[in-house]
Amino acid sequence: MLTNKQHQLLMYIHKCLETRGVSPSFDEMKEALDLKSKSGIHRLITGLTERGFIRRLPHRARALEILKLPDDVVSMNTATTDTNASPVTLSLIQGDFGSTGKSAKEPLLDAVEPDANSISLPLYGRIAAGTPIEALADPSNFVNVPAGMIGGGKHYCLEVAGDSMVDAGIHDGDTVVICESNTAENGKIVVALIDDGEVTLKRLRRKGGSVALEAANPDYETRIFGPDQVKVQGQLVGLFRKY
Repeated sequence: MLTNKQHQLLMYIHKCLETRGVSPSFDEMKEALDLKSKSGIHRLITGLTERGFIRRLPHRARALEILKLPDDVVSMNTATTDTNASPVTLSLIQGDFGSTGKSAKEPLLDAVEPDANSISLPLYGRIAAGTPIEALADPSNFVNVPAGMIGGGKHYCLEVAGDSMVDAGIHDGDTVVICESNTAENGKIVVALIDDGEVTLKRLRRKGGSVALEAANPDYETRIFGPDQVKVQGQLVGLFRKY
């Protein structure tokens, strides 16, 4: 079931594609839905993508494809609207990056071309697996990943910058798949927001009132923070590598 805003955005995109042959810009969508920022549009598009209603075609500006329309619209427009596109079906296959010593090499997959067995996730730029960089916000692109790689919850992708996690199988230039979460067990590899201004990919360790962000490279020191300095933003579930 779609929210009112998701339904409104989907129908606006559909109208633009039908009348103009091109999807609207993010600014046009923001104005049409009377939202204050484009970040709200990004979240709505991600939600529609995850539910199999639309697909963002990679490496093309303003390239949104309608995969299906809501049931209420289908019943009203059966005679004039082609709504037979198959929805994306998700099977549940998740990588294990816990404290058991398994590395990110296990769920390493090749990038896939967009089809019914893939799902488009937002790519939020580069994340440091070394010295933390500024926190990321809006997606810079979208990445197609196998549907079977995605379980429950919201997911997004980040490109790794740095070599501090190489012993966990995570290399500079890899694209990691993150399941959005604000909690994680000890030993999990997480996206950590530090002091509300920096973000990094590290293994999380908690002891007493301290939080440690642990590298997987002996050349990097483990960083220790107070309990209020670190916020978990997501947990690693898989990665891609280009050769």
